[in-house]
Amino acid sequence: MTRIADTLTGVYETHLPVADLARSIAFYRDQVGLELASEFPERGVAFFWVGGAQTGMLGLWRGVQGPMSMALHFAFRAPKECLLTACDDLRAAGIEPLGFYGEPVSEPVVIGWMPALSVYFRDPDGHSLELLHVLDDAPDRTFGVQPWSAWQARD
Repeated sequence: MTRIADTLTGVYETHLPVADLARSIAFYRDQVGLELASEFPERGVAFFWVGGAQTGMLGLWRGVQGPMSMALHFAFRAPKECLLTACDDLRAAGIEPLGFYGEPVSEPVVIGWMPALSVYFRDPDGHSLELLHVLDDAPDRTFGVQPWSAWQARD
């Protein structure tokens, strides 16, 4: 018998609660650059294509809040070239690039156990967003999370 997990190819969609739908639409459309797929004002929801039409979707839901204005996290899969310019590109869009611990960064970090290049940022509701590219290199658990330049400088 085939396990369902053996047939999965990725996550198609994710959804976030937002306090101000118009503000969030502007952020994801104008600053992040996602394509607005559809908006349903009567339902208080907007959908964006991620990676192009029919590839993946992000749903934003107005007024839906978790405990203590819960902030959520998800990562966008992106090519290595995107991650190498992400800090400058995010700053140019008016978004502060962040490291693994929420500190401002000027280059991507590497999460050694995966290993993956990563840059974090926040949306207007404080949700933690990430650009991530899994590297072809061998994992290195002892590396922890350090800047890309430190990963490149390893022996």
